[in-house]
Amino acid sequence: MAVSENDFDVVIIGAGISGISAAYHLQTVTPDRRICILEGRETLGGTWDLFRYPGIRSDSDMYTLGYSFRPWTNPKSIADGPAILNYLNETVDAYGIRDKIQYSKKVTKVNWSSARSLWTLTVLDKATGKETKYTANFVFSCTGYYSYEGGYRPDFVDEKKFKGKIVHPQQWPENLDYKDKKVVVIGSGATAITLVPEMAKQASNVTMLQRSPTYIVAMPAESKFAQNLHKYLPDMMAYRITRLVKVLMQRLSFWYCRKYPEAAKKKIIDGAREYLGGKFDIQKHFTPHYNPWDQRICLAPDGDFFASLRRGKAQVVTDHIERFDKAGIVLKSGERIDADIVVTATGLNMQFMGGVDITVDRKKVKPSETYNFKGMMFSGIPNLAQSFGYTNASWTLKCDLTSAYVCRLLKYMDGQNLTSVVPEIDLQRVGEEPMLDFTSGYVQRAMKDFPRQGDVRPWKLYQNYILDLLMLGYGKVEDPELKFGAVKN
Repeated sequence: MAVSENDFDVVIIGAGISGISAAYHLQTVTPDRRICILEGRETLGGTWDLFRYPGIRSDSDMYTLGYSFRPWTNPKSIADGPAILNYLNETVDAYGIRDKIQYSKKVTKVNWSSARSLWTLTVLDKATGKETKYTANFVFSCTGYYSYEGGYRPDFVDEKKFKGKIVHPQQWPENLDYKDKKVVVIGSGATAITLVPEMAKQASNVTMLQRSPTYIVAMPAESKFAQNLHKYLPDMMAYRITRLVKVLMQRLSFWYCRKYPEAAKKKIIDGAREYLGGKFDIQKHFTPHYNPWDQRICLAPDGDFFASLRRGKAQVVTDHIERFDKAGIVLKSGERIDADIVVTATGLNMQFMGGVDITVDRKKVKPSETYNFKGMMFSGIPNLAQSFGYTNASWTLKCDLTSAYVCRLLKYMDGQNLTSVVPEIDLQRVGEEPMLDFTSGYVQRAMKDFPRQGDVRPWKLYQNYILDLLMLGYGKVEDPELKFGAVKN
């Protein structure tokens, strides 16, 4: 039981989209528990407050990225960052979550004591520079999957000779003036596909410089289906129907891409060709060397990326960087691109649990030596869950399922007078598979530092909402792979 201001039943780390979900479920399903959210930054929102680059938006529809318990009523299905941040702020106010958040509190270490069934958290108060100890029976990590300290930024030959500005989307300068400037965006992922059409509205020209093409799909920014439902049905009912339809469409699309990769590839590339017409080299610039969903597919709301190319405000160059010079970039082909501003949309640095050091009974835990249990807990680590979303669908779908499962688990433990639970893996029975079947560079760079994945359930991630709904939402909490315990009186 909590006995002082820093003693809690559950500590949630992170006040982003998944941390808010965790708080809602915990206070709704287990209202007697004392919970708090420790947020390392000065405000809530996570990704949706951190990133400030032009056009920042979701590349998932908000009917599935939104919470299961709070309808998304904004007409925009593909929403911008400020709209999503507003939705999060409305949510914490609507459910009394705001007063549970403590800001500028960065968790640096967590230590589990089996004798006490208790976590001790070392927390840095970034405002004062002092460290404080918190305790909790259960830790729920909602820190996302990447480092907030900085994005991935390769070094380029002679970049110091460049007289213009080089910026990374994760550290976007406030009031960066790019009006009538020549801009080069290095990269071809979701961030680049977002930046190019938005910056092209003011820049004299924007060049997306890519080493290789990415799949880009145009999609309406608004859902007429959802809007029509909202005309005739209560908001929550309309939202749930739309959410179900979107989930099924996502699953069908992913299945089709995996089952018939060549047909899916042709369909996506033909879509780009239809938008762009005959003036562009589709084979060179828009035909990836991998199959759909080997990397995440990029989204162009209302075809805005293609439209900026057609208008001549933007262009795509597929080449490798040889070096920088004072006025731009020299390519390996011998060509060069003039630039006033270079944006390095080169990805994120993935990081497990926000870089928190974990010890169990004073023994340091290496995440890479643990195995992922049901996509949310880890072998050998008691009373800890991590909220981690999907790579092939909306992040929040999995986060909501994880939060609901944690609540079921805690209620089961209450009913049995249990104080601890730890997944234990039998490596004689369970083999190993790659954690994520993704070829993206930022994923491949980091997987050696993340928990491992088994080859059988419940140690295998399926990246499938339907299967996870059955396992986490309706499956039994008791599991042969879970070891429960209680503090002896």
